Amino acid sequence: MSTHEYDIVVVGSGTSGCYAAATAAREGLDVAVVERKSEAEAGHIACGDALKGADSFPDAIPKSKIESSFTNTAVDHGRFEIPSEDTVLDIPVPGELAVIDRWEYGRKLIDGATEAGAEFHYDTVVNDVLQENGRVEGVRGKHKGEVEEFHAEITVDAAGALSVLQDNADFSDATFDTNVSYSQFCSAYREIVEVPEPVEWDDALVFKPTDRASGYLWYFPRTPTTINVGLGFQMTEEPMKLVQDLRNDLRSRPEFEGAEVKDKLGAALPTRRPYDSATAPGLVAVGDAAGLVNPTTGGGIAGAAYSGQYAAEEAIAAISNGRIDEELWRYNERVMDHFGARYAALDVYNVLSTAVEVDELTSMLASLPGEPIAEALYSGKTSISPGVALKTIRGAIGHLGQLWEIYQVRNLAEELLAHYESYPDRPSALPRWQDQRDSIMERVYEQTGADPKY
Repeated sequence: MSTHEYDIVVVGSGTSGCYAAATAAREGLDVAVVERKSEAEAGHIACGDALKGADSFPDAIPKSKIESSFTNTAVDHGRFEIPSEDTVLDIPVPGELAVIDRWEYGRKLIDGATEAGAEFHYDTVVNDVLQENGRVEGVRGKHKGEVEEFHAEITVDAAGALSVLQDNADFSDATFDTNVSYSQFCSAYREIVEVPEPVEWDDALVFKPTDRASGYLWYFPRTPTTINVGLGFQMTEEPMKLVQDLRNDLRSRPEFEGAEVKDKLGAALPTRRPYDSATAPGLVAVGDAAGLVNPTTGGGIAGAAYSGQYAAEEAIAAISNGRIDEELWRYNERVMDHFGARYAALDVYNVLSTAVEVDELTSMLASLPGEPIAEALYSGKTSISPGVALKTIRGAIGHLGQLWEIYQVRNLAEELLAHYESYPDRPSALPRWQDQRDSIMERVYEQTGADPKY
């Protein structure tokens, strides 16, 4: 058995893991990144490739370092296809948006973390945590059949959705959120497809609902002829035949005639609110491992980058101040303040979608202008101008009941957002805050008729 000693060990070399590693290594700490894939495969991750917030990244790995992987920066709107209504709805996307080459992006991140001073251990599958007296002290794994232990002051869980670290750690004396189940996640499959001729929608992200509830298809153009195509479903629903269903839709689209599949991958991603707490003594979870994904769009790259930075900065402070036995509580506060509160409010719309018939929802969406939908998808609020309000009213005829319900749900989402903006500043205040949050969620379930999600 081999044993390694570091200040910080990061499990996973995705966005959050690389930004955590780079942030800590630039401050002179000894940092290990433990990655199950080979060096050649590292960075190859199933992803929709759409990057919202492309104009803003932490400085530990500057945007200039990864910008060459931004293959399509001309995207400025979404196209929501509604076949049952013979409608295509254009939805403006606020802020900078890019479609990326995810593998190239992943390699650039690893290069950036390596240049900052982090050490990468590839082909190492973590299968357990090292824990004593309730504090995580590192991880155990196997490298080509040999057991290896990585001891560290702080462990960063960047192992993605349904992390094995969380399955093996004892959180009975910590605030770490254990109210996590498969039903709160989405299963997805994607392919990278080359088409013979440029697609006419190369400036848009294309979305299309499936025939069953909580299922969706996407077509995201990396370039006019290289398209990320994918399909996913909420795990509360009956499993879909992902590969076959995607194939069937591709065959129905003339622009994909003669297409060639270049790459294929599947994955799970969180479509839930952020963890109430992603910290425990000696451990902090980041990115997908902490539920830090927009639950309505699946976007999580920019949030993952910042969560990695915040985790590393709080770990650095804990090590320098001799507080490694405490939870890195300030990390939770920073995540909630930056984007976690907004994601929690958006999750209310995800809850609503599980209780609405697909035909009703798509019929209503087809009648509305794109502006209020974009607001709901990206901000969690709706602040509608008089002109947009008039168009909304005109489109609402025939859908007044559904719109009234959405209006009431929106009010609950804003109440929840306000509550998350008062996230507690100390662990001891978390239970009372959770009780108040849960009372708001009970009204969400009552209003929507949805089954409780948590």
